[in-house]
Amino acid sequence: MSERINPEQNPVNGQTREKIIIKTSLIGIIANVFLAAFKAVVGLMSNSIAIVLDAVNNISDAGSSLITIVGTKLAGKEPDKKHPFGYGRIEYLSAMIISVIVLYAGITSFVESVKQIIHPETPDYSAVSLIIVAVAVVVKILLGRYVKGVGEKVHSDSLINSGEDATLDAVISASTLVAAGIFLIFHVSLEAWLGAIISLVIIKSGVQMLRDTVSQILGERNDTELARSIYATVMSFPNVQGAYDLVLNNYGPDTWNGSIHIEVPDTYSASQLDQLIREITMKVLSDHHVLLTAIGVYSVNTQDEEVIRTREQVRKIVFAHEHVLQMHGFYLLKEQKAMRFDIVISFDAKDRREVYANVIADVRKAFPDYELQVAMDTDFTEE
Repeated sequence: MSERINPEQNPVNGQTREKIIIKTSLIGIIANVFLAAFKAVVGLMSNSIAIVLDAVNNISDAGSSLITIVGTKLAGKEPDKKHPFGYGRIEYLSAMIISVIVLYAGITSFVESVKQIIHPETPDYSAVSLIIVAVAVVVKILLGRYVKGVGEKVHSDSLINSGEDATLDAVISASTLVAAGIFLIFHVSLEAWLGAIISLVIIKSGVQMLRDTVSQILGERNDTELARSIYATVMSFPNVQGAYDLVLNNYGPDTWNGSIHIEVPDTYSASQLDQLIREITMKVLSDHHVLLTAIGVYSVNTQDEEVIRTREQVRKIVFAHEHVLQMHGFYLLKEQKAMRFDIVISFDAKDRREVYANVIADVRKAFPDYELQVAMDTDFTEE
């Protein structure tokens, strides 16, 4: 039950996720190699630094696609003793490498453009060269939309980054056409300046890609839509009176493990509870491809009227405080004079610990004879 979800088990249009990513990346490699060759020839023949840099950028795109293939193959390795949760996160590392390549290409282009500004050279355009660049613009736009679309469908950050980079390349190529038009009409060469501006745009894009990928590696909040659907599935079981504390751990795109707490009546036997937990686990795995490795249990008192009234009193006190999102796991031991429950405080609170302390103080004031055991929880799906 502890194995990660195999990407082979989640086909898209009859193909496995890995095969789709590799096929898309190969298309990107072939397209970029041909574009780079044509642009390099045109750039050298017309003495255009912008077109030459555009060709170099295409080569870096082909390299990015190659890295995506390698990362996807490595991510598909089966779990082992050293990495029992699999190798899915390698895809994030490959996305990071692509981001660094984009950033490096931007910095290199900027340096070359500045050199051209200081020591300008006169370009020599021909109709054939401009037609080739125009065709490249169309190809890059179509390629970018295709690659990004596939990336979003199979949840591949590497493909999404490559698709966005291809779209940016189309803008770069279009800009070189504009510069060529200005030169042919007004005999003013703006290539070097245009190259510098384009380079800054590439650098900004690379920084944003890198920032997003690092954020994912560090660990972001739960996927809100996925979390809500899991909560709904768990709450669909008749005797589950509450579902809380969902934690999702991402071990690569479409590979999730997690844990959750449920509230059930205190009349449940151990065998009934065991059966319920098993059914919830299988349902969530089947419907959402998320393996719940642990399901904690809160017992809800359904028989003692005094306990029920006390719970409602405490609930009113707790929710009278701003930024309190949830209260759950309430349990009262009358003989031991002990009360325990959990509260979830929003990240919007200026000082979450202060809110927590105020809640404790008010409950203690209302129930001075009771020992309080109150845990401050976090809602990992909070928006």
